[in-house]
Amino acid sequence: MNDLKIFSGRANPALAASVASYLGIPLGKIKLGNFPDGETSCKIEEDVRGRDVFLIQPTCPPVNENLMELLIMIESFRRASADRITAVIPYFGYARQDRKDEGRVPITAKLVANLITNAGASRALTMDLHAAQIQGFFDIPVDHLYAAPVIDQYFLAMNMPKDDIVVVSPDEGSIKRALTHVRALDGHLAIVDKRRAGARETEQANLIGGPVAGKVALVFDDMISTAGSICGAANMVHKAGARAVYLAATHGVLCGDALDRIAAAPIEQLVVTDTIPQKSNGGSKRIHVLTVAPLLGEAIKRIHRNESVSRLFSPKREGN
Repeated sequence: MNDLKIFSGRANPALAASVASYLGIPLGKIKLGNFPDGETSCKIEEDVRGRDVFLIQPTCPPVNENLMELLIMIESFRRASADRITAVIPYFGYARQDRKDEGRVPITAKLVANLITNAGASRALTMDLHAAQIQGFFDIPVDHLYAAPVIDQYFLAMNMPKDDIVVVSPDEGSIKRALTHVRALDGHLAIVDKRRAGARETEQANLIGGPVAGKVALVFDDMISTAGSICGAANMVHKAGARAVYLAATHGVLCGDALDRIAAAPIEQLVVTDTIPQKSNGGSKRIHVLTVAPLLGEAIKRIHRNESVSRLFSPKREGN
């Protein structure tokens, strides 16, 4: 592990420190700041020539600042002659702009992938992409991790009777993810039929599957942004008779009116991971944060040693 170096941007230094601690190595020394006009400055304060470098920087809000900082860090390490540069992006911003759903709009996820590649990254490591096909936007190897085992273990530790659990998909696009949780938790499956009422508004029309009445409903999503969709799903299953409702997501973006919606929702708890730092949750006791540092640390160790990552971290599939 002597050639392995881990550096952190300013987006989530606590997660980077936890990953380094898991691996038993110190964080690399780097000085990041801003010039008077707001431009990002970067200075690597140790020798990285010929080293295997991992840069931990989620592109969470403020998205553009954190993305630009990541690009500048990659460029700095490329010019400092690092042997291999892995961009560790626990949360990949712009992931929802992954296709042209109408005329004259960009595919920004592809643009960001190009920027990271052209800056000099050798490979990327990310977690729970909003759309798995974004891996194909990169012209470098991508390791895609899933936080489902961490979240499922949290609920399994509650020792809820399996017959009491109903896993809820908040929309049709999340059914595949929900099935992964159903297999891990041995619960039932219910699906919320979500209809789009406008560019930024959705409404929940029907509840499919179940049963829900008298059950503990676990609503899973990959990210929670404004919390409109997932809180709408929580309201629907609550009205359908669920005796308790839990929300869970890998990425807690929690922007806009998210915290107010969560406070008003009929839920026991919201479970998120630390891919995004939860500094502004208002001290809400309803929000519980799980760490993915061991998951990222194990993946980094395996990438450094040129060992299989997918064997440990890919979700279980039918027939496997």
